[in-house]
Amino acid sequence: MTWATRFRVRQGLAESLWVIPLLGAVLGGFLGVVVSFADEQIGALAVWQYSPSTASTFLSAIVGATAALTGFVVTVTVLVIQMATGTFSARIMRLIYRDWLLKATLAVLIGTFTYSFSVLQRIEDDFVPDLGVTLAGFFISLSLLVFIVFFDRFIRQLKPVAVAASVARTARATFAQTVRIADRTDIRWEHQTTRADPTFVVRASRGGAIQAVDPDGLVKWARTRGAELVLPHPVGDYVQTGGVLVRVYGTKFSERTEEELEGMIALGEERTFEQDPAFALRIMVDMANIALSPAVNDPTTAVQVLDHIGDVLGLIGTTDLQGRIKPASANAPATVVMATSGWEDFVTLGLTEIREFGATSVQIMRRLRALLEELLETVRPEHRAAVEEELRRLDATVADGWRDSVDLDRASGADRQGIGGPAHSSNSL
Repeated sequence: MTWATRFRVRQGLAESLWVIPLLGAVLGGFLGVVVSFADEQIGALAVWQYSPSTASTFLSAIVGATAALTGFVVTVTVLVIQMATGTFSARIMRLIYRDWLLKATLAVLIGTFTYSFSVLQRIEDDFVPDLGVTLAGFFISLSLLVFIVFFDRFIRQLKPVAVAASVARTARATFAQTVRIADRTDIRWEHQTTRADPTFVVRASRGGAIQAVDPDGLVKWARTRGAELVLPHPVGDYVQTGGVLVRVYGTKFSERTEEELEGMIALGEERTFEQDPAFALRIMVDMANIALSPAVNDPTTAVQVLDHIGDVLGLIGTTDLQGRIKPASANAPATVVMATSGWEDFVTLGLTEIREFGATSVQIMRRLRALLEELLETVRPEHRAAVEEELRRLDATVADGWRDSVDLDRASGADRQGIGGPAHSSNSL
């Protein structure tokens, strides 16, 4: 099994809604058998003893209640997904599928269902698994507690700002992961990886978005054969069937070379959060764009999303990207060269569309200016030129759209809250 196949399997398991609940169901049924067997061997205290009719009624009620609660959890999840795709972004579904509390809730409910059913079938006229019935009461209490926590969590997740905060956390974690990869001496990042005359070219056998690459496997393969591998597409790019995946320089090849290297690059139907911080930023921008659409017309939500976009851009802007994104050099040998996005790319992705769609909103103009002025004060010196360019474009947008408006002065101001915050200048940021 190739690394790419294992990656897709891990992704499928991480996003599946049936694996953990299935384990809960199996564990619940097995525990019911074990507890019933222990009841036959050791008995139970008098305070825990039940009549066959009482035990049957109690367990039957638990079976019905857990089945109903499981159906309700599924219904709530479907409603959240529908709202998320319509109000936030269809790509936000990847976070919902990975939610550990949803899977744990389903696992506890289904596990309690199979446990209670397993104990129920052991009840006879002359035998009642008293300990099993008592534990069933404990498990249904636990199920209700987990269900309440789940319901509270998902109600809170309906707030756009909560979704934006969750995506921003993912973006920061993913960016930290990609920086760790870039810090390796055997891997080099480049903006442009175009170079002539490769000795071998690996092409995609099928189209798909690059979801992740295996840096360890690529480095090991290159070192073993004394080669240099160049990946012209960054993680997140869509590569068509027959498109170039890897350019190989300076080695001998076997019949399995193309299969081996292609197996270290995972292609899928859509981008994932692994090794792709721009994907999380893309989701936040989509959320803001939807909020600014005429059908929704909710600039305040877009302002809240901009809060988290600014936080992510602030992290990227204070990171030494120039030391990691560098051209080929005899003094900096590498076995694997990977294309990647630069600071300007992140700034363009994070702000351009929001500025375009929010050009008629005083809130958005003011919040963008406050965000950019703060970035100008906090980012590394080599990153300031891109921020200044965005400020120039923002000035042009305001001048073009508000020149005949009585609110030109307000649209030209800076306000972290969009509207209603204290007036401030860049020097007070």
